[in-house]
Amino acid sequence: MSNIISIDEEYKQWIKKITSKYRSCQIKAAVKVNVELLTFYWNLGKDIVEMQKQKGKGTNTLEQISKDLRRQLPDAKGFSKTNLFYITVFSTLYLSLENNNNSVPQLGEQVNTELDSTLTLQELFSIPWGHHKLIIDKCGKSFEKACFYVKETLINNWSRAMLLNFIDSDLYSRKGKAISNFNKTLPPVTGELAQEMTRDPYCFDFLTLSTPYCEKELKDALMDNITHFMLELGKSFAFVGREYHLVVGKTDQFIDMLFYNITLHCYVVVEVKIREFQPADIGQLSTYVSAVDGLLCTENDNRTVGLLICKTKDNVLAKYAVNGIDLPLGISECELSNLLPDNFKNSLPTIEEIENGLK
Repeated sequence: MSNIISIDEEYKQWIKKITSKYRSCQIKAAVKVNVELLTFYWNLGKDIVEMQKQKGKGTNTLEQISKDLRRQLPDAKGFSKTNLFYITVFSTLYLSLENNNNSVPQLGEQVNTELDSTLTLQELFSIPWGHHKLIIDKCGKSFEKACFYVKETLINNWSRAMLLNFIDSDLYSRKGKAISNFNKTLPPVTGELAQEMTRDPYCFDFLTLSTPYCEKELKDALMDNITHFMLELGKSFAFVGREYHLVVGKTDQFIDMLFYNITLHCYVVVEVKIREFQPADIGQLSTYVSAVDGLLCTENDNRTVGLLICKTKDNVLAKYAVNGIDLPLGISECELSNLLPDNFKNSLPTIEEIENGLK
């Protein structure tokens, strides 16, 4: 009987192994097809732009090119007038990348997806065409902004819906903008990564609250939407706990929210205030950060980072507040746009009223 069980288990593991290999091959094939398609679009777009420059735009319009290509390739997709427009914008928008020691990958060439501070053509061709069209629609002719969202899509593996969400919330203008002392309290590389981790303001549009709301209601709402909150915080955050209990001396202390950042290898203390920033808030945050360093951190952990998220702040006051502290701290604001009037809930019908209306 034990031999039969062993054989069955080995067979199940073999099936799982084959399934995993097949899916891996599917992903690699999809990436390769995408790279080859975008390489073709890149060269086609450049050819169209160059031809129109030489012969005049009225000679070969996109509409005429579209008709001729579809006549020659009736089974092929991607040659509509609209898509040809995106193709020409695509090659024009990122043309400077080709002049920056970036060679266009040949069909079938292996793509290097390791990221650095500069976008490469290989990375540009590594995200789906649908993402590129969305970036073109939303970023217009802004090269820096478009490159930012391409890089973020690669780093975070965003779906098109997630990309749209972060473009609409203007992550480009918010990322890395928190007021902090990370450059003074952390090693250079770690400090840069910690700063890039921040946003200012944090966008809490995924919450719906009625006004006025208290601090507990905001924290409850964040916990109810913890997945969205962690997406807004950024990549590599792991949730440790809410109202995290620490025994400090003879006192009980409770941290609003405690996270661990896997990339930075450190705890992140998050304190949330629904009012304007006050210097006294730094004292509370510093105490929590220092306590986590002393009670939770091991030799494998880097220094704990503290982040204060408040409703508003005076930037000059905030800078003075963090500059006088030897612990890595950051201060950001938050935005909530989905606020309902206080009497909104009272104006809604009760469940009994809805049931009676249906009857």
